[in-house]
Amino acid sequence: MFDRISFSEKMFFTKHLAVMLKSGVPIADVLETLTVQAKSHAFKRILQQVYEDISKGQSLEKAFSKHPKIFDPFYLSLVRVGEESGTLEGSLEYLTEQLEKENDLRKTVQSAMLYPSLILTVTGVIGLALAFFVLPQITELFEGLDIALPPTTKLLIFFSKVLRNQGYIVIPGLGLLLATFVFILRSRLIKPWRDSLLLKLPIFGYFFRCVAMATLSRNLGIMLRSGLPITAALATAAVTEGNTVYKHDLEKIATEVRKGKSIEKALRDGNYPEFPLFVLRMIGVGEKSGNLEENLVYLGEYFEAEVESTTKNMTTLLEPLLLLFIGGVVAFIALSIITPIYQITGSIR
Repeated sequence: MFDRISFSEKMFFTKHLAVMLKSGVPIADVLETLTVQAKSHAFKRILQQVYEDISKGQSLEKAFSKHPKIFDPFYLSLVRVGEESGTLEGSLEYLTEQLEKENDLRKTVQSAMLYPSLILTVTGVIGLALAFFVLPQITELFEGLDIALPPTTKLLIFFSKVLRNQGYIVIPGLGLLLATFVFILRSRLIKPWRDSLLLKLPIFGYFFRCVAMATLSRNLGIMLRSGLPITAALATAAVTEGNTVYKHDLEKIATEVRKGKSIEKALRDGNYPEFPLFVLRMIGVGEKSGNLEENLVYLGEYFEAEVESTTKNMTTLLEPLLLLFIGGVVAFIALSIITPIYQITGSIR
């Protein structure tokens, strides 16, 4: 839990491995050096095991395959192709390129979620501070007055009392409820339904489709460029795909391609709405011209640009919506407090 291997550490390891092998350093010496340089203790242990396996004569792909949480099937496929074809350095360079692109894509997605998360967190903290320190004093004043309180004030007093008297139960309970909800959404039973719903959401659905298509297109292009057969590339892409909708689509497409169909025909016959029409055309042109891997890499770059553009548009759209939400909360609290005060001043007159 406290000694995890970060994505960036894996990325830099792959880059350094490619550079040192390209320089002519024996692979055992490379692994020994990178083991010493590894930052996390967990990664040091893993690289030490890989080094020992390599010293015993095992292939790099077999040594990596013993650690599937770090080296996924996509990673292993490129390493295996590189070892079999004698172009391991080139395969590792492709892997480095893919990992750098994936890292950039992750940062883009994280930046899209950062602003709304920050605003909602600050709003929640301020709301809890008001509920525990400010509202109790105001509610005691209002309850001592002989006036009819408006519904908003009664609701505010109710929430204040609940948090003040049962806060030690309510807040952990809400946290547990949220954790349970997230756990259910990530379960194997609910995940297909969740992924399908995410792709159909207005605005956000297009964003998630672009993220999935960017990763899928780029991975397929790099695997084909490194020399992996198309059927093996599709099968590997299906295993590594995170969205279950695209995962099932790729499994079906791989089955059809093994029967002799082209990818374009398999996509057209299968009627997959998650794949835009121009993607089918680009794939079809690539298959006919023999440049499928280049077209797939281009599609990956196109969808990465779409992710960045959509991120900016989402931020522009979410900003006024969040401001309206915060303004609504502030207006509710202000009206709940000010309305009784006006009633008191009016009765004095």
